[in-house]
Amino acid sequence: MSVTSSPAPVLTGDRPMPPVGSFSAAALGFVIVGGIILASYAPRAAPLGLATALLSVAIVLLVVAAILLVRIEEFAWATFGVVFKWVLLAYVIVAGMIEFAFLHDHTRGSSLVLVTLMLTVFALSVPTTIAFTTARFVDPT
Repeated sequence: MSVTSSPAPVLTGDRPMPPVGSFSAAALGFVIVGGIILASYAPRAAPLGLATALLSVAIVLLVVAAILLVRIEEFAWATFGVVFKWVLLAYVIVAGMIEFAFLHDHTRGSSLVLVTLMLTVFALSVPTTIAFTTARFVDPT
């Protein structure tokens, strides 16, 4: 009696992957800290130097995550796209509500620009992290 062996399952989680999730999560952390700094001064004018520096680091981290992501050869792009699209929708709504709160508190000028840019990073980093983490465990074929 011969024993037929079935092919080994594809362990997509064991494939080496770039740290896309780590970079996008770190970007989120930097904008959260910057947002807390700005919010702690609302509606007064906040010192913008530290918040601008934190936003700059977050943008660099998010761009690095995007570059690492597009360089992945075998990846479940369809899964990534579906997850990213729906999570992005949810986080754009959340970011819009937060933006409204700042507008309602009469945040204006440079502070509002910084908050808007931070919310943009927020609305992009969370979907990137979630979609990447989901798609990395899906068979790319």
